[in-house]
Amino acid sequence: MRTHGWSGTTPVDDEEAIERILAAARTAIGRSGGEFTMAEIARELGVTRQTVYRYFANSDALLAATALTEAGRFLDVLAAHLDQIRDPADAVVEGIAYTLERLHEDRYLSLLLTPGRAGTFSAGVTSDAARTFGRSILERFAVDWTEAGIDSTRLDELVEHMLRIVQSFILDPGRPPRRGPDLRAYLTTWVAPAVRALQPD
Repeated sequence: MRTHGWSGTTPVDDEEAIERILAAARTAIGRSGGEFTMAEIARELGVTRQTVYRYFANSDALLAATALTEAGRFLDVLAAHLDQIRDPADAVVEGIAYTLERLHEDRYLSLLLTPGRAGTFSAGVTSDAARTFGRSILERFAVDWTEAGIDSTRLDELVEHMLRIVQSFILDPGRPPRRGPDLRAYLTTWVAPAVRALQPD
């Protein structure tokens, strides 16, 4: 790790350097949303752009990493919301509905999921970032996936299916948009059966 710059306070290791870059990105996002440059982040930290590029390939990668890190707070809220739901299909339905409803209230969740610079869907729902986030959602559910008969491979497929459903509602929420009971009824009719089909008889 380079030791010059950093406004006179050098990080002790790469982990601290990354955290400070992410913190600077959070400040930039708070100031101007997702529109920032690597030069802006470098100035905030008192380093050269090359130092920031050493850890993140470009501003899109930094934006996505920041959004993924901060989305962990949403996952905690989601886990608390779903704490009493043990049925896999019911949990998936409520998880999708709740995520869609919170999308416009959570800055980092919105950055992560809506099409644009940081959106994991801009790279496709099968991207590593999208799969990681989706798997994190399912792992926060109060569902015993093994007991439900859904193994790791099937769980990955369920992640992809959930992300595709979320993507479709983000791109076209409906006319009028489906919300509340109407959204949940739709998901119960068309998504829940797919989840139940994964479970052994």
